[in-house]
Amino acid sequence: MKQQIITAQAAADMIGDGAVIAAGGFIMSAVADELYHAIEQRFLKTQHPQNLSLLSVTSVGDGADRGLNRLAHKGLVKKLVAGHLNLMPKLQKMIFSEDIEGYNLPQGVIAQLMRDVGANRPGLVTHIGLSTFVDPRYGGGQINGISKDVLNEIVSFDGKEYIRYKPFDRIDFALLRGTRADKNGNISMEKEAAMADALSIAQACHALGGKVIVQVEEIVDDIAPHDVRVPGILVDYIVKTSDMKFHTQTAACDYNPAYSGQSRAPKGAMPVLESGARRIIALRALKELQPGIVNLGIGMPEGIAAVAEEKGIEGFTLTVEAGGIGGSPLSGVEFGATLNPEAIIFQHQLFDFYHGGGLTQAFLGLAEADPQGNINVSKFGPRIAGCGGFICITQATPKLYFIGTFTAKGLKEEVVDGKLRILTEGSIKKFKKDIEQLTFSAKRAKELKQEVMFITERCVLELRDEGLTLTEIAPGVDLERDIIANMEFRPLIAEDLKEMDADIFS
Repeated sequence: MKQQIITAQAAADMIGDGAVIAAGGFIMSAVADELYHAIEQRFLKTQHPQNLSLLSVTSVGDGADRGLNRLAHKGLVKKLVAGHLNLMPKLQKMIFSEDIEGYNLPQGVIAQLMRDVGANRPGLVTHIGLSTFVDPRYGGGQINGISKDVLNEIVSFDGKEYIRYKPFDRIDFALLRGTRADKNGNISMEKEAAMADALSIAQACHALGGKVIVQVEEIVDDIAPHDVRVPGILVDYIVKTSDMKFHTQTAACDYNPAYSGQSRAPKGAMPVLESGARRIIALRALKELQPGIVNLGIGMPEGIAAVAEEKGIEGFTLTVEAGGIGGSPLSGVEFGATLNPEAIIFQHQLFDFYHGGGLTQAFLGLAEADPQGNINVSKFGPRIAGCGGFICITQATPKLYFIGTFTAKGLKEEVVDGKLRILTEGSIKKFKKDIEQLTFSAKRAKELKQEVMFITERCVLELRDEGLTLTEIAPGVDLERDIIANMEFRPLIAEDLKEMDADIFS
């Protein structure tokens, strides 16, 4: 098959009104940003294309202007189906204002659904999502008032309930990114910090009769077979990037060979976590870390990698859902990339491992929790963060740790003589009578017999059969003043309530 080499603008000109686009990449890793820039420029000049539908496994953006954020113009986009939205704030606003339809499904589900569409299977049948807001009985992933598509349904096999996520029936264009393309259209990804879902998206698009367009850094004569990540038989058009500002390795790094395994960063390359609540929480969580395979979520859990390296603690393997195995997962807008990875695989493959119970532990963010131990990390008024891989991981891992500050927005504290002092309390309480969206079901966790712990800078709670129970308190913290008064409910208090270990506060 002979692929055409075209410009980004020529690619944008091919996209008609109402087209369905599948966007590859993870945050800004492996994101075809020049293609989105070209689509935006065409729309600003001609008001076309209009009413695009976007499919994204996760956030494709930098939290500001790049990636799919470039397409956030009224009339340009009609619908977004995504696993995570937090790094696409401009599209978030359009969903909240109901300028576009919005749907949020678990990240791993969309990744695997792309694979299944490529194989012409009748959707994805899985337990992932039961008893959460993506369960069709509780909203089915519809996240605003104009979202009417029914994306899934409950089915039963051998007396057990599952969710069938319906296959996508149309993908007109897949916009992907690689490192090199050869004369046969084969694509390598050796400089990418994550391969994300390039292969499965290409297969899905090809199976549905769409066109696969790949942005690359370089065009060469040949690529060694073992280096090919998307074979040329799936590729229709190649765009050689005109400016490397559209081809950065992550949202914050032009290129670091230690992110893609082409070199190794020296020990101690991870930045030291500064003193404060985040360090206290990471150190307390570190005490729960066990030998095995571990996932660290975005946000507060990222600090665990830094303190583990600092303390020289070994015997475990960290993973990040973008596909990185081993090494130290990065944070912020570089989340999804890994420093010194041992392996980088496709995202759907790692979620197969997660869903199959491959993780020993998972440390994830804590945003809102209710008296039953249910958690919301996906929607807070106008901010629609999305569930990402949270549901996939929490419904398939035996030991879960939700970590975060006890309150938010304005919290200030200090450690003096080994005691924690709250100087200014956060204005937002995280432990609420009611949460806005159900991203983690405590009832489901009990059915699965999972161990669940909540770790904050001032206390530790556990999900027990009798309810959410306070088990540890930081030295210097007053139970009533600093904990109970800053919750909307009174938790159970363990009879053997103890102080958190003193070395955390040294």
